[in-house]
Amino acid sequence: MTSPMQTRFRVSGMDCASCAAKIGTAARRYPGIEDAAVSVAAATLTLTHSREADLQGLSRKIEGLGYDLVPLPAPSPSGRSAPAAAHPHAEACGCGHPHGSDDEPHSHRDSKSGKQEHHDDDDHGQNHGHHHEPVEGAWWKSKKGKQTLLTGAALVLAYCVTLAVPALEPNAFTLAMLFGLVPIARRAFMAAKAGTPFSIEMLMTVAATGAVVLQATEEAAMVVFLFLIGELLEGVAARKARDGITALSALVPRTAFVETGKGIEEVPADSLQVGALILVRPGDRVPADGTIVSGSSSLNEAPVTGESVPVHKQTGEPVLAGTVNGDGALKVQVTAAAQDNTIARVVKLVEEAQETKAPTERFIDRFSRYYTPGVVAMAALVAFLPPLLAGGAWDEWVYKGLAILLIGCPCALVISTPAAIAASLSAGARRGLLMKGGAVLEQLGRLTAIAFDKTGTLTEGKPQVTRVLAFERPEAEVLSLAAALETGSSHPLAEAILTKAKADGLSIPASETNSALGGKGVRGLVNGEEIFLGSVKAAGELADLPVEQLNAITALHDQGQTVSVLIAGGRPAGAIAMRDEPRDDSIQGLQLLTSAGIRTLMLTGDNARTAKAVSERLGIEMRADLLPEDKQRIVTELKGQGFVVGKVGDGINDAPALAAADIGIAMGGGTDVALETADAAVLHGRVSDVAAMIRLSQRTMRNIFQNITIALGLKAVFLVTTIAGITGLWPAILADTGATVLVTLNALRLLRPVR
Repeated sequence: MTSPMQTRFRVSGMDCASCAAKIGTAARRYPGIEDAAVSVAAATLTLTHSREADLQGLSRKIEGLGYDLVPLPAPSPSGRSAPAAAHPHAEACGCGHPHGSDDEPHSHRDSKSGKQEHHDDDDHGQNHGHHHEPVEGAWWKSKKGKQTLLTGAALVLAYCVTLAVPALEPNAFTLAMLFGLVPIARRAFMAAKAGTPFSIEMLMTVAATGAVVLQATEEAAMVVFLFLIGELLEGVAARKARDGITALSALVPRTAFVETGKGIEEVPADSLQVGALILVRPGDRVPADGTIVSGSSSLNEAPVTGESVPVHKQTGEPVLAGTVNGDGALKVQVTAAAQDNTIARVVKLVEEAQETKAPTERFIDRFSRYYTPGVVAMAALVAFLPPLLAGGAWDEWVYKGLAILLIGCPCALVISTPAAIAASLSAGARRGLLMKGGAVLEQLGRLTAIAFDKTGTLTEGKPQVTRVLAFERPEAEVLSLAAALETGSSHPLAEAILTKAKADGLSIPASETNSALGGKGVRGLVNGEEIFLGSVKAAGELADLPVEQLNAITALHDQGQTVSVLIAGGRPAGAIAMRDEPRDDSIQGLQLLTSAGIRTLMLTGDNARTAKAVSERLGIEMRADLLPEDKQRIVTELKGQGFVVGKVGDGINDAPALAAADIGIAMGGGTDVALETADAAVLHGRVSDVAAMIRLSQRTMRNIFQNITIALGLKAVFLVTTIAGITGLWPAILADTGATVLVTLNALRLLRPVR
């Protein structure tokens, strides 16, 4: 059996879940297609298919729904690029409008299980039939923009004709209306034929046609024009929402300067291979993730990490694609290809996350399935019952029924939740806060307890020398001798000693015959003298340690510090104390959580003495000497006590506890583990970002509530005023398109920086 392939398409004309549902359903039911993932955020369609699948035929089918496809390179499961499909425009239907679908829609992966779910309810497709066209470039150059301008010009001409020849008023406004209504009616017919009878296009067509029959031609033309303006504004707003994440991709420069056998050549940045050497000039953006091999400079990481202060980097330190080089030229070795760099992975995860539905969104989908038919039934009752039962005037009550039809589309209601979630996921990603879907985003704001790992989460995970004790040798000599023994070692304690010696500008002598003593330390010859550096116990076996020295070491241990003793020539020369220091913002981050009423605790496998020192310094309760299964048990116990529990860890040792928590949050610097292990990830290692993620969740839920209130509130107001005879057709259309635009603009407020 051959391995499945993947092919990706850029989809134009798609910016809502209804469009995605139609495309995804059509693709998944096509022969040879195993799965189809549609990303509204990225406007892409990714197909998993057999080699025999007729992608050109599928392209024609999807284009028949009114969407333009352009093939893009996409990696196959084997990691190789799948061949791009032939350009699908050869036999397009040319209609440029969506036609609806009678297939069941598809719900994307659940945030926890990762499974695909198929639902029998029609989600968006049954109710939301807009032809959304995100506007690229100037709005007046788009098809929707041109149609709106043409209809507006026809409406102005109709007014001029009416002023000149009043008798031509019905014909003039009817003709003006047809400029906009004919394309709408065609879309309505095709949508109904495909199984979507209650689209807004159908309701619009019926209402406008009925208005003409009732001789309200001027109002009918104005309603069609307002409808087109509303759709155009929706397209502009959709592009704005999409820009929130595509702006991340734009951070990576298009070209790079790479070293070749011929010298420095400028090449496309997306062609860089792992291992390539690139030159990053002062003021340039870094074109790829990599490691500095020569040079030093301050880099502005704010566009990627949100870090406001430039970070000084030197040889051996990593750099991220999209960051801005300061005043020094850097030679960087590429460590990730373009499709695998930090920004690319973040964009991919956000796009996937935007396709998962939050519980609120699922509820709105189910509600909207029944809402529109119910409003249509109400419109029919309003139009026919008063004339039949109470002798009401037919033209008056049919007119009111037509107005209610326009109120009936739940467009604003349907888009209220996904628009807010998409904006929030994008805003979070730009600060390095990744949340894998709407369900995770919604749940984050409900957390009442958060358990933190210690090493690498609340602390830096990199020990630092905190003190050098001089017993029988000067401090500088103690440190230089210790550095001589540790030269070449990658142990974290060794790196701490070497870093301190270099920072102090010490000359490190050469060491001979170095050897490690398992569980004890390291020894060697320095300037002909035998030197040992290791644990207090092992040092005590080589030399007598006076009581005052042991007391000094014990005091450091009580502070949570690790102490290595240096023995030189059989005598205690001194000692070096090291500690894994808390992150700079740990205290602030924990205080923010505590002030928000969230219980915090530290779960660590470290010894109780060290854990107590850190917990007292940070002001957090702690549990120590824990195995991974102990951490999982404690998280489960907290959930049993009624807490909604979050677990923050490095995504490796804490995997059982991360999985057991309601929300697992990985803390890391953009690594694969940090991005893929948990439900959410804080990419840039700031404890305060956990609080920021929770605030973003709460902001989002408030925004969704506001959107739902706007959507239903406007419709309720216009429903009452229409039945009362206060408002007519054109205010009714504002209740739909106006509410949709207001809801979208309100959601876009979430794109503002997270604080």
